[in-house]
Amino acid sequence: MLRIIDARTGEPVDAAPARRGLTRVVAHAPGSDTSALRVLLVADLLVRTLELGGTPVWALLTGEREQAELRAGAADLGIRPFEDSRDVSAGLGEAQVIQVAGKGVAVPEGVRVEVAQVDVEPSAGPAAGPGPFVGADPAALRLALVSRERGTPLRLDAEALGDAEETLARWRRAVAGWARKPSRPVPDEVRVQLRDAWEDDLNVPEVLRLLRSVETSDLPDGARFETYAYADRLLGLELTRDLGSPL
Repeated sequence: MLRIIDARTGEPVDAAPARRGLTRVVAHAPGSDTSALRVLLVADLLVRTLELGGTPVWALLTGEREQAELRAGAADLGIRPFEDSRDVSAGLGEAQVIQVAGKGVAVPEGVRVEVAQVDVEPSAGPAAGPGPFVGADPAALRLALVSRERGTPLRLDAEALGDAEETLARWRRAVAGWARKPSRPVPDEVRVQLRDAWEDDLNVPEVLRLLRSVETSDLPDGARFETYAYADRLLGLELTRDLGSPL
């Protein structure tokens, strides 16, 4: 069960307190800069984690300005579409409401998940979404944005993007190679560690650390492939994209 820190109280709460009860995730992302994209990305990760646990989710996006640009940038990052909150007149009897927003952004009642801003260095590209990051794989930008805890300000520069691109390329090559070997199930211990990480206040940096450990482990290649494919259901990095391509 996912437990998330409520920024209003500093205490952990169940993201889905009722069994199979609907959870509404609302992303408050005014504007379309990279900080707004980080807010929407955290909301996307919340939705994915809840769905992996079997919780029905209703995902909404607020914001009066630059929504078209924000949605285009979000699509580039592999963020699944959110409904426009302006088209919603009432709730659906949800058991929990989670408000995802940047620091200082006013939100209605509900669990508040706070996301720190992104400081984009000029060498990395303008702060207006993934499109202007010329030459960067959008999935690498996604990886760079989730590499630190959501409450920690993120400095995005050419080095950070380069490291993310290198890691992503290496993992995709490895996954494509492992896929050529006989399949093996995700080891129970590894599966539990991954779920414990993402269900503990959405600790994505720990998920990434576990993947790095699996990468250099002595697990069978088939098990490493299934582990990465399983984790990617949360991460959304298209780690299996290069299957069947020449190594």
